[in-house]
Amino acid sequence: MRIDELIAGHRPFLSLEFFPPKDRALWPGFFDTVRALASLRPLFCSVTYGAGGSTQHNSLEIGIRLKQEYGLEPLTHLTCVGASEKRICSFLGPLSENGVENVLALRGDPPRGETKFRPESVQFQHAVDLVRFIGSKYPQLCLGVAGYPEKHPEARSMEEDLVHLKYKVEAGARFVITQLFFDNDIYFRFVDRARSIGIDVPIIPGVLPVQSLPALQRMLGFCGATIPEGYLADLTRAQERYGEAGVRGLGLGYAIRQTQDLLERGAPGVHLYTLNKAEACLEIGRHLANYLGLGGTL
Repeated sequence: MRIDELIAGHRPFLSLEFFPPKDRALWPGFFDTVRALASLRPLFCSVTYGAGGSTQHNSLEIGIRLKQEYGLEPLTHLTCVGASEKRICSFLGPLSENGVENVLALRGDPPRGETKFRPESVQFQHAVDLVRFIGSKYPQLCLGVAGYPEKHPEARSMEEDLVHLKYKVEAGARFVITQLFFDNDIYFRFVDRARSIGIDVPIIPGVLPVQSLPALQRMLGFCGATIPEGYLADLTRAQERYGEAGVRGLGLGYAIRQTQDLLERGAPGVHLYTLNKAEACLEIGRHLANYLGLGGTL
């Protein structure tokens, strides 16, 4: 089912993001995590697409398996990295034939070790190019795009970044999923500014339950997000005193409070970046279900 239709009929909701392992030997453990998190009845589950298309086939196969074997609604990622009409169609054709109806169109990130994105195709340089092409070739698909509450690292200003987001919506994007953030006021200001320039599609907040300080620092450098100084200091102390277990416990509590506050203040749902870790996401989902009085399910 199309995600825009699902969102219209289910609020509040929880959705999840999975990262397909490159090594197929790790797939049994990955699907153990999928089975565990399926108990949360997520509205949809996004499946990432490796740098340079390195896990394109994995994303395709896993997206189809989520749909057919686990009864989950997949949202497959597609990027401009290495994109061509032939390659895109070879990915989207089988998806559509197997009942997968949702794609997250992304520009993609620079290769590891590089700081600047260099498009390999004149035709596909930005996410909006993917949105236009997919919309023309596969109009039955529902397209989502990314939004940056603290602006894309390469944008010159928040105003410029919002204009580019509006281009993607005008080209056919039906919803937005945000990059991670840790201050909910930043998300709600972002939504207000988007609405003020005519962006009227659902904007779903992306939340990361922090489980590792080194991983957090890599992601912050990667996406340009910030973290409140007090929270970072608490995480650092937890690491020093209790190791990664302390970081995970503190990160879980913060994520629970953050997601609860987002829903209280009117966010349509919450998208959890799972990092393929079930425990924290299960705890967040159970807490939200109990808090909202929904009998163990969102």
